[in-house]
Amino acid sequence: MSASAIAPDISHEPDFETYQNRTKRRLACEDTSQPLPDGFPLQLRSDLAWAVSDLPLAGSGDEPWVYNLTVMELEEIDQALAYFKGFVLISPQLYLQKPLGYIQPETFPLPTLHSRLRSLSHDLQFKRGFCVLRRLPVEKWTREENIIVYAGVSSHIGSIRGRQDITHEGAPADVMLCHITNLITTGNQKALGAPAFTMDRQIFHTDTGDVVSLLALSEAVEGGESQVVSGWTVYNEIAQSRPDLIRTLAEEWIIDGFKDAERPYFQRPLLYYQPATDEAPERVAFQFARRTFTGFGALPRSAHIPPITEAQAEALDALHFLAEKHCLEFKIKKGDIQYINNLSIIHARRGYKDDEQEPRHLLRLWLRDPEHAWITPEPLQERWQGIYHGITAEKEVFPLQPFIRTASNGTATKDGI
Repeated sequence: MSASAIAPDISHEPDFETYQNRTKRRLACEDTSQPLPDGFPLQLRSDLAWAVSDLPLAGSGDEPWVYNLTVMELEEIDQALAYFKGFVLISPQLYLQKPLGYIQPETFPLPTLHSRLRSLSHDLQFKRGFCVLRRLPVEKWTREENIIVYAGVSSHIGSIRGRQDITHEGAPADVMLCHITNLITTGNQKALGAPAFTMDRQIFHTDTGDVVSLLALSEAVEGGESQVVSGWTVYNEIAQSRPDLIRTLAEEWIIDGFKDAERPYFQRPLLYYQPATDEAPERVAFQFARRTFTGFGALPRSAHIPPITEAQAEALDALHFLAEKHCLEFKIKKGDIQYINNLSIIHARRGYKDDEQEPRHLLRLWLRDPEHAWITPEPLQERWQGIYHGITAEKEVFPLQPFIRTASNGTATKDGI
């Protein structure tokens, strides 16, 4: 399809009436009777295909996805922080004093909590697909100490960290940590090309990588709830009611490169199927962000690349509104770490209002667990290599202050990660 083709009526903010009208029009005027792609299942049966109706009410105090750290475990975290920060005698001639890139289970030891974190990591890949670690006393630590604790605890969930940008303060760098907070008040509005750095709601999407993690240094005064949904439950409903949309999601899409002159767009599916093997169960994986098809803020959809089709516009809206229908919503409280399986869980965030004295501020890591990691679908391997490969501990950067990622910066000339 050429760039001169007529773009569908679709915006970053989903509109239910527009979605309904498009569906009615397509059902009346187009052949939507296509079957599922070859091999794709009519229904996925797994603990990862959970229904929100089967879970306790969020905030009831009986949430199975929440693990409350014990006093003993918090003391163990304090000891691990001291171990990493200090000159710790290992032998008469050897001391440990490493930069933050050396944070690993061996340098941030958690003798008793380790087994619990490994169990949670297993659940991320094979069970519910998300969890919340609660009660970190973030107010008692400095910003750098919070980052050390966050990276240290998370290394027991996934010991491989992903880079989230390739430059920092104008120089090449492996940037491992991102700050998720409202940056409009800093005068950067003209540069903001992603809702993560605003108080707007984030539409249902996935990030990059295997596991996405967020630590709340502070929370919103109102709103900002996290929304998570089983992508497998969404898949099951679409597969049974509109298999043609599964076919659409599994076909090639034109994804905006946003100001990347060398690669103005690239093509890949949004949905991947992996049949069962001797080593792994049957799986589907989602990988998409609505803004790469509609644009957002300082990064509108590029006018010189082919638009998406009417079928693709309907599929995007179907993903969003079915995710809304099936999602679990809960507060990320100050001191919480949220972990989600980025291949099975689709997530979003409510819009929010800030406390002027203590704005909502989250830290983000992208992780991979070499023991439990899924096989990366072939079309995603280049992207995964871009975030996980070629990183050295000495070059890892953990910025102390918020910044706009290159990939979300409307004033940047090239997409970073």
